[in-house]
Amino acid sequence: MTARRPRAAPARLLRIAERVLPSLALLLAWEFAARWAGNRLFPPVSAVIITLAVEAASGRLAYHLGLTLARVAASFALAMIGGCALGIAMGRWRLLDRMLDTPLTTLLNMPALVTIVLLYVWFGLSEATAIAAVALNKLPSTAVTLREGARALDPALAEMAASFRVGRWAGLRHVVLPQLYPYGFAAARSGLALIWKIVLVAELLGRSNGVGFQVQVYFQLFDVTAILAYTLAFVVVVQALEWLALQPLERAANRWR
Repeated sequence: MTARRPRAAPARLLRIAERVLPSLALLLAWEFAARWAGNRLFPPVSAVIITLAVEAASGRLAYHLGLTLARVAASFALAMIGGCALGIAMGRWRLLDRMLDTPLTTLLNMPALVTIVLLYVWFGLSEATAIAAVALNKLPSTAVTLREGARALDPALAEMAASFRVGRWAGLRHVVLPQLYPYGFAAARSGLALIWKIVLVAELLGRSNGVGFQVQVYFQLFDVTAILAYTLAFVVVVQALEWLALQPLERAANRWR
């Protein structure tokens, strides 16, 4: 145990540096490029961080960011649960796949803006409508990803489970789902990146709060610094979720391999 600790600490620091240094280099390049350009429509990162601190101190950042994150979480949960269930079912039953393939493809190619506008027109500018519109935009891609995973299941493992008389639920838990974990995490990672962008559009079009609403307000004021401040805050939060939640969960789920 004691012999491994000196090696573990430098390795951990190296992994952190590999993640942090490229971002720092990008921020420095942004700072120097903005100062060289000298244009108020291209503010330096230092000005963005100052604005971010002002918004955080006033409480506006926490309020709007919290509401947006709540919408992202609700939409993400609905899209992942519905999309995974639908995709696995379509991958396992050919009749269902043939019946739902065309509607799924239609939803997959429907522009997010059109879906949001139509649902707002049909059901009103409510919180539930915004969340449903975002979830409906992500559900098809999740279903397609999990359908391909269900089609790629190893039949030899299913035969082994049958020979050992493994029950249906035990087989689903110990044989089917572990093979689908990579597809599920791929859908979750792409879904998180897509959903927060669609949430901002839904907020911009039909909500009176949230990061998207703030971006709309500052767009009307031509305040690029504030727009970038809210954008930077949300990107940092989403990136932290990726590093601290999705990646550790993915490593734990694929440990059996």
